Amino acid sequence: MSKKRFLQGTLILTCAGLLTRFMGFFYRIFLSHAIGAQGIGVYQLAMPLQGLVMALAAVGMQAAISRLCASRMALGQQKEARDYFLLGTGTAVLFSVVLSFVIYKNSGFFASQILKEPRTQPLIRILSFSFPLTALHSCINSYYYSQKQTALPSGIQLLEQAARIGGSYVIYLVFLSEGREITSVIAAGGALFSEIIASIVSLIAVGADFRKHHYSLKKISSPLGSLKSMVEMAVPHSMNRLLLTLLHSMEVVLIPQRLLLSGLGSEEALAIYGVFTGMALPLILFPSTITNSASLMLMPSVAELQALGYKKRIDYVINRTCRCCFLLGAGCSLCFFFFGMPMGILLFGSPTAGTYIKALAFFCPFFYMNTALTSILNGLGKPNTCLIHSVIGVSLRIGFVLFAIPALGIRGYFYGMLLSELLLSVLHLHALTAMKK
Repeated sequence: MSKKRFLQGTLILTCAGLLTRFMGFFYRIFLSHAIGAQGIGVYQLAMPLQGLVMALAAVGMQAAISRLCASRMALGQQKEARDYFLLGTGTAVLFSVVLSFVIYKNSGFFASQILKEPRTQPLIRILSFSFPLTALHSCINSYYYSQKQTALPSGIQLLEQAARIGGSYVIYLVFLSEGREITSVIAAGGALFSEIIASIVSLIAVGADFRKHHYSLKKISSPLGSLKSMVEMAVPHSMNRLLLTLLHSMEVVLIPQRLLLSGLGSEEALAIYGVFTGMALPLILFPSTITNSASLMLMPSVAELQALGYKKRIDYVINRTCRCCFLLGAGCSLCFFFFGMPMGILLFGSPTAGTYIKALAFFCPFFYMNTALTSILNGLGKPNTCLIHSVIGVSLRIGFVLFAIPALGIRGYFYGMLLSELLLSVLHLHALTAMKK
């Protein structure tokens, strides 16, 4: 893959990502006024469940599609690449349908026993319908990323965000006209509508692509053998994301509970959690749009270079990625540290959000770099290494949740985030250095 094409793809994804997040900030501001910090906190509590379903059903297949399709395309085996895509997507969608049914039927259990918040039950039911749709268009995006085609996924990303905002706003107006209480349901409804729109457009696009190349589902050769290869590659990625999602879900459940032990009331604890997850953290992660875009291109690109045996080119990519991501993070750290307070007040009308933004500033360099390094390791076929490193990092954060939050409040978690990302950077760099020897 040429450097020019990589940069073009990254630029398209970055522009789409920045515009999407820009739209998302106005959406967050709208939600903060419509449902308040507590409502955002309730909605955020339900979201890890979606991450858990995707970890089980789709994430592994997405990675397998991206890596296998990229390597086959590099070797000129386009038919085999499309075989992998269809088999992987069909498996992911089917599995997500089963999980959606299970979660919908047991939404009360998940809300009251797992998330410890009964108000999340209607959100879980609404979001359960979106799981197969998310799996579908995510796999289609991975197929296009494997070909270094970023225009369509970027367009769908923007369309999806616009549909989410528009859908939530329409539901909000309907609730107002009927005199109903404005709750987190408007956000869940908007999310479902966005997935419907994204899936329809994705299907139309990939259908046109397959017709253009005269590809037929009946032409799949050795489907069981191809599916076996995909499953063997997908399982480590799925286990990686599953364990990480479970650990992150533990954080989501534990943080409000541990905040109670720091002397806060239940409503105040949930409000603080809402400010942190719905206001401060999205702003801190805003510049990571650039590194996320590069990471989406890095995994198939590194897989392609590895398939062609270009070891020196891979070393060059690793060195440049580390320098660029760390420098981006360092610049963002200074910006957030000196301007975090006015940003929190201006954007969210919350001095608390400004305080949290400033406190999280030095988290940026390591987090931004780790996003890219994880993608490189996965592209080199090292998902198990990523799994071990990530579990160590998240376990450290959970330790801070359990023991630091009761003593220090939410700042105890901030310290855990910083130290875990620093440790993750050291582990990733050590692994990549060891591979060169």
